[in-house]
Amino acid sequence: MSRAFVKDQDDANREALPEIALSEHPNYTTSHGLAHLRERLAATQARHDALKASDDALSQQNELAMLERELRWLGARVASAIEVDLERQPNDRVAFGARVTVDSDEGEQHYRIVGEDETDAEHGEVSYVSPLARALIGARVGEEVIWKRPAGDLLITVTAIDYDDHDA
Repeated sequence: MSRAFVKDQDDANREALPEIALSEHPNYTTSHGLAHLRERLAATQARHDALKASDDALSQQNELAMLERELRWLGARVASAIEVDLERQPNDRVAFGARVTVDSDEGEQHYRIVGEDETDAEHGEVSYVSPLARALIGARVGEEVIWKRPAGDLLITVTAIDYDDHDA
């Protein structure tokens, strides 16, 4: 029987991919974060275009569907980005974009308050909507705040605030 009359099993089993969820919070970002999103968008678009142009595009349908979904999400995130000018942040208290040094019973730690798409806990980059950032925002050097966390509340003292974006 001709392939034209045979239903492809992949088509029968393929379900529409759910959209990647968009945050309900304002999409604040640093200039570094916005540049990274734009780079991801360009790289994803390039991969998508290369697959579409390939002779084997039909066999790549699953990957194309995933790329198209990611392109929609990245496009929405870039379009909704609100770039925060770190030079306009208050130098005397913690706000978005701040690199904050804190001290506690667990020792000295360094965090940077960033947008949701920039978070990287391993490198101390925390979302501005995280419990830690919410505890720190508005604090000044020398102030103590309580970080409410699943492992138990922790009293932390802000020891330094910096908005230098040079190594972001």
